[in-house]
Amino acid sequence: MSGSKNCDFLHSITDIQGLKVTVMGLGLNGGGLESAKFFYDHGAQVTVTDLQNETVLQPSIEALGDRRIRYVLGKHEIEDFANADIVIKNPAVRRASIYLDAAKCIETDISIFLRFSASPLVAVTGTKGKSTTASAIHYGFVQSGVEALLGGNITISPLSFLEKTSPERPVVLELSSWQLADMRGKGVLKPKVAVITAIMPDHMNYYKSMEEYVADKRLIYKDQDSDDYTVCDNDSDWGKSFALESSAQILWYGASEHKKLGAWLEKTEGGVHGVSNFGLSFQKESELQAGPSEIVPCRIRLPGPPMKKNLLAAGLALQASGLPADKIAAAMGTFPGIEHRLEWFAEANGIKWYNDSAATVPQAVAAALDSFDAPITLITGGTDKNLDFEPVKTAYKKANRIILLSGTGTDKLMPLLAEQDLRWHGPYDDLSQAVQKAIDVSHPGSVILLSPGCASFGMFLNEFDRGKKFKDCVLQLIHQ
Repeated sequence: MSGSKNCDFLHSITDIQGLKVTVMGLGLNGGGLESAKFFYDHGAQVTVTDLQNETVLQPSIEALGDRRIRYVLGKHEIEDFANADIVIKNPAVRRASIYLDAAKCIETDISIFLRFSASPLVAVTGTKGKSTTASAIHYGFVQSGVEALLGGNITISPLSFLEKTSPERPVVLELSSWQLADMRGKGVLKPKVAVITAIMPDHMNYYKSMEEYVADKRLIYKDQDSDDYTVCDNDSDWGKSFALESSAQILWYGASEHKKLGAWLEKTEGGVHGVSNFGLSFQKESELQAGPSEIVPCRIRLPGPPMKKNLLAAGLALQASGLPADKIAAAMGTFPGIEHRLEWFAEANGIKWYNDSAATVPQAVAAALDSFDAPITLITGGTDKNLDFEPVKTAYKKANRIILLSGTGTDKLMPLLAEQDLRWHGPYDDLSQAVQKAIDVSHPGSVILLSPGCASFGMFLNEFDRGKKFKDCVLQLIHQ
């Protein structure tokens, strides 16, 4: 496989001086941009090549400033790969490529970071919940007085903070299946704590099967040992299979009490909170507590049981990193959430608006609809990526009104809605029309929720662009 071509001659950052580096995929989400900056600023001759044109990539090009970088845009040229000492691959680029086949060695911004980082690593992967979980872990560190760093698939390249790493400053990385696959065989990924969130079908237009998709997820714990921790979902068969394979100590999290070492959600008179039978102190790194301690309080700022379970996984990872339960519980109770994941961003005329644009699979829509007691107007649909709506089709009944965005995924969804006698408005290929219809059909006391369950391509650049345009459109219409 092309992605296994290692750059083992890189022993220190000084080895970069004078190298020819080709960055394949500049993009708009930071990885290509920070790679180009990093290698240029450390003395490499940098070529940036991307199939997108200069107009689309203008924000990233402007961010590179007056650096003397060679740009090859709208195409790739085989010589730029064959003649490069290092090719930096964007995770979205498919590994089967004649250009990558021509490269001598292939790295990514993540693998380069891990070669040189001085920090202990907490790594998070999964299908859904990984961004929230990674962000909550980082938030827990910071609220407890630990100067942690956050990056990865959350659109922050860790190369942007490599110089800040140290043994006292943990790094939290969110890692996608593609990012993990690009590190296969490199021996650079050894998290002190690896967390795996909910696994469900995704990217089935890229992978041939669920097994192939999950095989990339398994790489997160491949090089761990008995000094490390793997945090697994006790409610998932996938989670149980991960625990059988990992050489690390296993910590379990789940929706109900279990007898294993880890954490679970427990119902009390005050509500549902997360408790753990595992505890670490800074003085004694293997101290077991006499009884369960609270790590997620009953009252949190995020809606719905799935969010509380994500915080449970985050809290367990923080315990494994040495934080005491009381500080973890205080942090989880105030965690504000993150952009594009059930993000409450506006309220007007008695209606609350939520942006869940990162819900790119149907199961994420089902989880979002389970998160509210109020009537829901659901804005959903978009581009298909070979996903199956059938297993969760009845979840759409929980929406009081459905507004559809145009796309190939919507085309697959509509017959399933029709067979359940569910009505909808649209499909709309104009976001402002969809938002206005949602306003027209919703009443005070309700929630308007964008949770697409589909990819964003076609109408938008990506799910983040979709979420930002949705918020801009809503704020413009409710304030006019």
